[in-house]
Amino acid sequence: MSVPVVSIFSTADYEGQIRRAADLLAAGRLVVLPTETVYGAAGLLTKPEALAALKRIRGGGSGQASPTTPSSDDSAGHAKPFTIHLADPADAAAVLGDVGDLGRRMMRKLWPGPVGLVFDVPADRRAAVAAALGVAEGDLYDRDGTITLRCPDDLVAQEVIGRAGGPVVLTAAGGGASSSQASPAADIARTLDGQVDLVLDAGPTRFHQPSTILRVTGDGYKIVRKGVYDERIVERLLRTTILFVCSGNTCRSPMAEAIARHLLAEANGVPDGQLEQKGITVASAGAYAMPGSRATPAGVDAVKALGADLTTHRSRQLTPELIHQADMIFAMGRGHAAAVAAMAPSARSKVATLDPEGDIEDPIGGDPGLYQSLAGELRRLIERRLSERELLRAT
Repeated sequence: MSVPVVSIFSTADYEGQIRRAADLLAAGRLVVLPTETVYGAAGLLTKPEALAALKRIRGGGSGQASPTTPSSDDSAGHAKPFTIHLADPADAAAVLGDVGDLGRRMMRKLWPGPVGLVFDVPADRRAAVAAALGVAEGDLYDRDGTITLRCPDDLVAQEVIGRAGGPVVLTAAGGGASSSQASPAADIARTLDGQVDLVLDAGPTRFHQPSTILRVTGDGYKIVRKGVYDERIVERLLRTTILFVCSGNTCRSPMAEAIARHLLAEANGVPDGQLEQKGITVASAGAYAMPGSRATPAGVDAVKALGADLTTHRSRQLTPELIHQADMIFAMGRGHAAAVAAMAPSARSKVATLDPEGDIEDPIGGDPGLYQSLAGELRRLIERRLSERELLRAT
């Protein structure tokens, strides 16, 4: 017997081969899929024959590591469940309980990507999910009540998993550090001949090392296994930085910064000054600013009426460093958006005007009523923009 190996990006029938792989999984067979870290033998958790075959490949306690768990057995020698691989981060809700603000942020910021997340799941939820899927609870959740999930950043894996019709689990088949120069698919096919029905070859893996495993623990997390991302990278990825840009950084952008910080602090249940502890940074800058200037007094008063504080603001100039640190940049006008793009062309995709309809006029020199009207308009636009990015609930 010889396992078919399909060079998925060279085939003339890409869609057909993706369907072929998904159909094999749905029928209880095994398929080797690429991910960005390793290749894995995949099967449907709900198919007993597939689960048994994956356990044989894993070695039934031999210690061979799966793609996203440190080992196949715990310290007491109990077989650990396979990691469920998701086509979309939203699919995680089907097997989880309430994961809290941090858990939701970690899924939003780290997935898709080379990170496995370990969540605690309440006993009643575990029992209900296992019953609904028709699987043993121990094949889905670990003995300590946790589940490990991964959403790979690989197009082929995502498309096959999304069409398989059930929870897909993987165990490592190869393609790690030793496969940086060539695809491991042929070697995997020889090793697993007679045990899998198809190998989808997408070339060498992107990272050539295992995924990072993080256990979510209430308001924190700990690294279970170091991999592609170290703690420094994880911390940087988990932080959300929002930057507002205008001309002088004394009216529009600082008002927007103060209003956004207040809205986000309220949404996260903390005072404005503690928003950073929730992993969210809000900043502002001016494309033509003179550093160190205070906010316009009328602007300070206008945002104070909305519960925001602008008394300690000092203007600063837009820099490439600020641009690259930001996850999203909202410009007060199209000229400011162009200034950001000119300073850092690679950041163009994360820049938008705060008002999709056009520019927000500079209120400098206007009366207090103009600033009050601007503050209300900024709040409306900020609520809309942050709701679009799931940082606030839509109002």
